[in-house]
Amino acid sequence: MISSGKTDMDDYHSLLARHHAMRLRRQILSPGGPASPGAGSPRRGVDLRDGAAVQQLIMQNLHLVTPFDQLIDHLYEAMFRRRPYLRSMFPESMDFQQDRLGQMFTYMIDNLHHPEQVASVFEQLGRGHRKLGVQPVHYETFEEALREALRVQAGPQWTPELDDAWTRALRFAVGAMVDGAEAALTEPPYWTAEVVGHERRGPDLAVLRILPNEPYSYRAGQHGSLQSPLMPRAWRRYSIACAPRQDDVLEFHVRLTGPGGMSEALVEHTRVGDTLRLGPAGGTTTLDGAPLGDLLLVAGGTGLAQAKAILQDLATRHADGRQVHLFVGARTRSDLYDWDDLAELEARCPWLEVVPVISEDPWFQGETGMVADALDRHGDWSAHLALVSGPPKMVESTVTRLIEAGTPAGRILHDPVPGIGEA
Repeated sequence: MISSGKTDMDDYHSLLARHHAMRLRRQILSPGGPASPGAGSPRRGVDLRDGAAVQQLIMQNLHLVTPFDQLIDHLYEAMFRRRPYLRSMFPESMDFQQDRLGQMFTYMIDNLHHPEQVASVFEQLGRGHRKLGVQPVHYETFEEALREALRVQAGPQWTPELDDAWTRALRFAVGAMVDGAEAALTEPPYWTAEVVGHERRGPDLAVLRILPNEPYSYRAGQHGSLQSPLMPRAWRRYSIACAPRQDDVLEFHVRLTGPGGMSEALVEHTRVGDTLRLGPAGGTTTLDGAPLGDLLLVAGGTGLAQAKAILQDLATRHADGRQVHLFVGARTRSDLYDWDDLAELEARCPWLEVVPVISEDPWFQGETGMVADALDRHGDWSAHLALVSGPPKMVESTVTRLIEAGTPAGRILHDPVPGIGEA
């Protein structure tokens, strides 16, 4: 066993040295020096400006490598066989990890015709992976194992053309992750944070307030990943439910989703004075650079956290002259867990209208039914900038309804895939 461990570490350091040599070579040969490549430009020697053609070939043959759960089983088997020491970097249960990886594959394939968007998302993912101890050299092992898994899954129908298409797509995405990790070398891989507030808002929901030990940079609408000492090596992403504050305190809304997971650790077993780890902020669903105009926010469940942060940010700027409408979807009146804060915001912000929508509990103070139906009843939103947050099915149905009603897709903001920016 001792001899095997020494071999693993020698193997690792050999890979690490090779990575640094390759990076130095790229910097020397790159015109203009080591500047980071622009979106859509070659990464690790891959030019994906023809991403639509690569996407078409992969999608035409996607049946050969799906369902992704089988592909991912082959991937991890190959990766841990090649580099056994990597297993210790993953949580004991791989179910959550496998689910997120399947979402990453789906997102990458669906968006290869938009390489700039893929690059932006995967740069954030690479930045977030630093908190796991992932080094750029580990991506080489991941790529090799995934290519082996693809060949195993597809069997004799695998072709050199398919191998080339997948390799180019993977190297572009992995190159973006390496870029993101290297661009973040001046910041901590994660922050230590003290729990300064823990308030139960129902049997399955808690509002946490934490204070990072170092300055933490983020924008309203972004998310951060949390790790509890009760769940080592497991991280879960939650929207930050406040705009940046002078006291540096962050707020998170955590709903209990089942036993034995991170949500249970945070809701049931976390107390004031406890210490958590906080990963770097991520997400692009912010108002930075967004088109001007009146704003429609649609939030369901703890998706309210993202909307609340944006409203607080707008309040400091007097909404920039916008009129803002917030539709809050909930199953019952008791699920409007943050109603006092919303009512206070509406009372002091004349530009804000808050519309609660209850789906399973008849009442007389607001709308009933589904959020998408309530939007139809309240008028034409086609000229508004819309931001939608909440459970995936609710987001999907709301975005579809808005587009059908005439709102341009480019004026609807939402996280692209649940968990895609999560490491």
